[in-house]
Amino acid sequence: MVEITDAFPGFSVDDVGAARAFYGEKLGLRVDDEAGAGGLRLALPSGQSVFVYPKPNHEPATFTILNFIVEDIGHAVDELNAAGVVTKIYTDGDAYGTDERGIAWSSDENPGPNIAWFRDPAGNVLSLIEA
Repeated sequence: MVEITDAFPGFSVDDVGAARAFYGEKLGLRVDDEAGAGGLRLALPSGQSVFVYPKPNHEPATFTILNFIVEDIGHAVDELNAAGVVTKIYTDGDAYGTDERGIAWSSDENPGPNIAWFRDPAGNVLSLIEA
């Protein structure tokens, strides 16, 4: 059996510069250039890292690729919206039951965490989840 010593996730973008600005300036993550790979390494609060790599024929992920944990989802959504990030990416009447700010609040009809989805500049889906 192969001996795995570590693992890390990765995803593609079509514009590394736009990704650097978005993840570093709008989300406040530490972003480092990945030497020799032409991509980026995002440092997550947990200490884990994510490799972001350029792909000329990039197609956005149709599923959530990163979930960011926040203490107050309403406040976090307001901060993202103030920074120009759109959190209402699903239409009214959607299966997720999001409100006017894009937050799906937990309820008997919609069990699960309070969550809001948004997209990075490459169109990949990300979320905020209230802890």
